[in-house]
This record gives sequence, structure tokens and C-alpha cells, in this order.
Amino acid sequence: MNASAGGDGTAGRGVRPTARERLLDTASRLFYAEGVHTVGIDRIIDEAGVAKASLYKTFGSKDALIQAYLSARHEAIARRISDAVAQVDDPREKILAVFASQAARFAEPGYRGCPFIAASAEASPGGTIDDAASAYRSWLRGLFVDLATAAGAPDPQALARGLQLLYDGANLSVRMDGDPAIAADARAAVAILLAAALGDAPDQAGEAVGRPDDVRTRTPG
Repeated sequence: MNASAGGDGTAGRGVRPTARERLLDTASRLFYAEGVHTVGIDRIIDEAGVAKASLYKTFGSKDALIQAYLSARHEAIARRISDAVAQVDDPREKILAVFASQAARFAEPGYRGCPFIAASAEASPGGTIDDAASAYRSWLRGLFVDLATAAGAPDPQALARGLQLLYDGANLSVRMDGDPAIAADARAAVAILLAAALGDAPDQAGEAVGRPDDVRTRTPG
């Protein structure tokens, strides 16, 4: 990935990227924009400017390169969300911060939805992509459960399921409709869900989510 896609940022350090970094940066850019199976190995090698032997020596196969791409995306998303959550102290506002961070991501150029949803749509069941997607979704669900528990939800699991449903739905809607303003609708739905689960007034919860330009954490994932 390039630095804007959550990569190592080696260019920003003034260090020439290694063959591995160039391959992963190029693969991440192309896989995210066009699809993991649509993009062929030869194109990645050509655009990365490395020898074919470098790819197989470094990753061993295209599947391993896809796995590395999804792992890096997982890390970037987790870092972005964790940073957003850490910026607020109130347990309920931490939930809202997750969606504010998502809203900021929607507004960034080149956003094409959740990389795990996109990759899973191209994959056969039970393979490397499914494993990576399951790991990511387990992490996200666990985060929502922890936040719901800290917020005092009587049924943290149920609230977490609802939050993840809204998070996924917002991702899909923005990808399909190309309208970042959907984040406002997601924010309103989160406010209603929190009001039902935690007893907040919906308008107060909605105000706490904030708009995309209120979020300073801009690292995509």
C-alpha cells in the first residue's frame, strides 16, 4: 500500500522502498481499486518495478500477497478506529467515535467500500480471503462488545450486533451509491439504537457522533 492507504510510509521517511514494500503498495492500490482476482500478477510486477522472481521469493504466491494485503488493511482500519476511540473519554461517545471515523473515511477520495466485503465477494468459501475477513469481523464485533459493555448496555452482544449491522450497511450504501452523505443517515440510526439500548435521548446521541470534518483521524482502511 502507499502511505495514504495505510502502508509503511517509507517514501515519507526518504528511504527507498524495498521490493516487498513496492509489491505490497502496488498490490494494495490495485486490489482495492479493481479487485483481488481482476488484477493479475504480471501487472503488479510491472507497476511495482520488480522482477517476477522477487514476488515469488518474497510472498510465494498471489494468494499470499492477497493475504498480506488484507492483513495490512486490517491493521490500518484497527489503528484508525482505535485512535478515534482514544480521543474521547465517555464510554458512550467512544461508540459514536467509531462511526465518526467511518464518516471521515467515506469523504476521502478513492473510497470504494470495505476491502473485506469486496474481496469476499470474489472468493470461494473457506479460503484465505474468508479467513482474513472472519478475523477482521471478529475484531470489529469484539470492539463493539467491549464498547457496549463499558457503556453499560444490559445486553452488550445485542447492541454490538446492531452496531455492526449499521457499520456494514453504511459501508455498502456508500460503495453502491457513491454518496458520503449517507454517513449522516448512519449517524441518526446509531443515535436511535443507542437511545433504545442505553436510554439516551436520540438528539443528544446524534450530536455526539460529529460530522466527517470534525474527525482529525484520517488514516484510511
